[in-house]
Amino acid sequence: MTRPEILEKTKTVIFDCFPDLEGQELTEETVINTETAIDSMGFVLIICKLEALFDVRIPERQWKKLSTLGDVVSAIESRIAKA
Repeated sequence: MTRPEILEKTKTVIFDCFPDLEGQELTEETVINTETAIDSMGFVLIICKLEALFDVRIPERQWKKLSTLGDVVSAIESRIAKA
């Protein structure tokens, strides 16, 4: 799976979880908690859905290091590559 495909699927999950964000441009540089107003519980929901979708496990200790959408995509991409 390519990075752009992972990015698009990740954005779909975000829009599914937070329909109010639909239409907002999300790029790899988008800071999730400040530019989207997604709180920590929302972030956990997104990560859990992404783990299920991509069949990967992102360690909880890494979650706090994920601030941008690109960080999330990189974390998923690296886990897929290891599988």
